[in-house]
Amino acid sequence: MKNKLLARMARLGGLSSALLLAGCELDVLDPKGPVGEGVKTLITTSVIAMLIVVVPTIILTLWFAWQYRQSNTSAEYLPKWSHSNKIEVIIWGVPSLIILFLAVITYQTCHSLDPYKPLEAEANTKPLHVQVVAQDWKWLFIYPEQGIATVNQLAMPVNTPVDFDITSDSVMNSFFIPRLGSMIYAMAGMQTQLHLLASEPGDYMGESANYSGRGFSDMRFHALAMSNDEFNAWVEKVRASSEQLDSQTYPKLAAPSEANPVEYFAHVEPGMFNTIVAKYNNGMVMDKSTGKMIQVQQSAMSGMN
Repeated sequence: MKNKLLARMARLGGLSSALLLAGCELDVLDPKGPVGEGVKTLITTSVIAMLIVVVPTIILTLWFAWQYRQSNTSAEYLPKWSHSNKIEVIIWGVPSLIILFLAVITYQTCHSLDPYKPLEAEANTKPLHVQVVAQDWKWLFIYPEQGIATVNQLAMPVNTPVDFDITSDSVMNSFFIPRLGSMIYAMAGMQTQLHLLASEPGDYMGESANYSGRGFSDMRFHALAMSNDEFNAWVEKVRASSEQLDSQTYPKLAAPSEANPVEYFAHVEPGMFNTIVAKYNNGMVMDKSTGKMIQVQQSAMSGMN
């Protein structure tokens, strides 16, 4: 009776695990860009390398248990055995080589996928510049060259490098589009950079990967990869909005909100991103071209403090 009960509980446990896994989407293992491909390659290579140790260990454990069971009287019995140079070389040498291999490929991959390193593109392809601001609990995307902004929706042309400048107007957060690649932190008063590229059209889910409070679970956005014509049409759609984003309207947007819907802003006050960063640096912001701190106009900051 007890055995039947344990078997039934085991089946129920397996079923519940399957149901939990059914809700998981392994986006990192289904990349849609070169950075994501590099991350997937590193993950799969590392797993395979580690299985070289794990699988033989499991097999040998089961084999030893069977070979040297109490009922097997034909197994060799060596009560005074204590050391073998061959075994020592194998159990220490193989893992050491694997660790060295993993260290080399991890070092190479991390440097080749440096988030601050611009991605290569065709000569006639101009990178898209997007400024990202993490808020409670939503994402603001500013397109300085197009003069527009959106909330919880990011659009980009396919096969076009996207250069992100990222900051936070609240607590520390983390910007992540699993299918496109690297995750990087967003911190108040600081500017981090990220370079991504979508190689296929699609609607890719972006998210916050750092817990930031009550509305964290709904802090998601849609990253839309589309053709150049579709992107241009999307820009015109945003420009058709009646909303404006400036120092007077920004505080309302920055107020905490949960499950915030997509919003479009047809016009953004120039320098808005730098103004947000400078709020936490006594009115100073770093000039990317020189690496020096410069003063932001106080008039732009007055309505946002």
